Amino acid sequence: MICRTEGIRPVAPAKWRSLDGLVGVYWDAEGQAGANAYYLSPDPRIVFFFNSVSPHIRMSNRDDGFGRHDRPMARAIYVPAGVPLWTRFTSSHSFSHLDLHLHTDRLLRFLAPSVGASEARSILRRPVEIEEVGPIETLAGLLVDEVSAPSRHAVYAESLVGGIAAALLDLPRQASEPVNGRLTQAQMNKLTARVDASLNCRMTVGEMAATVGLSESWFATVFKQTTGKTPLQWLLARRIELVQKRLVEGELNLADIAAQLGFSDQSHLTKAFRQAVGETPAAWRRMQMRL
Repeated sequence: MICRTEGIRPVAPAKWRSLDGLVGVYWDAEGQAGANAYYLSPDPRIVFFFNSVSPHIRMSNRDDGFGRHDRPMARAIYVPAGVPLWTRFTSSHSFSHLDLHLHTDRLLRFLAPSVGASEARSILRRPVEIEEVGPIETLAGLLVDEVSAPSRHAVYAESLVGGIAAALLDLPRQASEPVNGRLTQAQMNKLTARVDASLNCRMTVGEMAATVGLSESWFATVFKQTTGKTPLQWLLARRIELVQKRLVEGELNLADIAAQLGFSDQSHLTKAFRQAVGETPAAWRRMQMRL
C-alpha cells in the first residue's frame, strides 16, 4: 500500500492484528489544518471513524479534486482495490479510526456463497460512504477490543469483520424483503440531514444512495416514486430552500450564499433561483421583508 501523509500524527501507538486474509489496525491520531494524505492500495479497505470527521476532513478520488470534486469524509467508507484517495483537513481535529485491509479473495469467499461470484465481484468494485453508521459502530468497537487485546479465537474477530462488511457494502436486496417502491420517512430524514450537514450541500446520486443504504440504480428508481423528482432535482430544490433561509436571515450577501451552498458564482445562483421560484433572490427577499 502507498501511503503519504503530511501534518497528521498518531497520539498513541497503533494497535493491530493479523487475521485470515485481513489486517485490522486501530489508530488514535490528530491532524492540523491543511494536513493532507494520499492512499492507494492493491486490496480493498474499510475505514471506520469513531467520531464525526465530516466538518473537518474533505476527501477526493482525484489529485486535482479539491474545490470541485471533493466531499466530506464519511464515518464509514469502503474503498475498492486500486482506487486512490486524497484527504485534506480544513481544521485541526483529533480522531480515532479502525482500518481494515482486506484481501480481495477473502472478501469474495465471504460474499460469493450468498450472492454469487459475479455479483460479489461487482459489489467489491463499488465504493461506499455512509454517515449514519448504526450497528457498524457496535461491531467496530468489539473488533477494536479484539485487535487491542485478543481474548477469543481468531474466528470471532473475523466474524466481526464479516458483519462490518455485510452492513457496509452495497449488497443486493433479498427477494423476501418487503418492497413498496418508496423510501421510508426515516430514510428521507437521514438524507436531508446529510445534505444539510455537507459543507456545500452538493452530493452525487451515488453518495445519496449510500446514505440510505441502497444501490444507486435502486435508489434512483424509488426516490422518483417517493418524491416525484429525480435525486438531483430534489437536491437542487433543497439547496434553494437553504438559500431562502439565508436570505431571510439576512446575515450573508448573495455571493457568500452562493459560495457556501456550492453554486459556481452569484450569477449561477440567481439563474437557478429564478427558475425554481419565479423571482430573483433580491426580489424574493424584498417581498419577504414586506410580509
